Amino acid sequence: MIEVEVKAKIDSFEDMEKKLSELGALKTKKEFQEDIYFNSPVVDFAKTDEALRIRTTRENDDENIFITYKGPKIDKKSKTRKEIEMGIEEAQKCSEIFEAIGFKMVRTVRKNRQYYTYENFEISLDDVENLDPYMEIEIALEDGSDYNDAQNSIFELFEKLGITDGFERTSYLELLEKLYK
Repeated sequence: MIEVEVKAKIDSFEDMEKKLSELGALKTKKEFQEDIYFNSPVVDFAKTDEALRIRTTRENDDENIFITYKGPKIDKKSKTRKEIEMGIEEAQKCSEIFEAIGFKMVRTVRKNRQYYTYENFEISLDDVENLDPYMEIEIALEDGSDYNDAQNSIFELFEKLGITDGFERTSYLELLEKLYK
């Protein structure tokens, strides 16, 4: 799968929730996410622009755990990249396996995420621990699909919502790494 994603800093969750409602976006769920990121013993993912994480999501009493690999970004305007994800049973044991074969835990990123859908877009309002408010808009495409139209439609949606700057190509992990250096 190719994930076409654009993120922007926003001023207020409340203002954006109102704009999304006025647009007709449907609020679908709210969950807590904890992402544990790892670096490879072979290559430095910070240099190759890749990511490997274990994500635990909690919504009410439901918990789901996934391993996700994100490939290098494909372009200079967005966070478009290949993504491979797989559900697992136990985050702690997976973490122990990664560390046993040489992967190093880099950082844990925690956030509360509110999801919306609008047309073929998935929109999230992200309250990330120790960062300003952000909104992400993404479209998932099949491998080999042309992502330029999807990317342009995402920027058009941001403009409809009154956002024309504050775009960020770096991940929350990278933003937190900069903050704590």
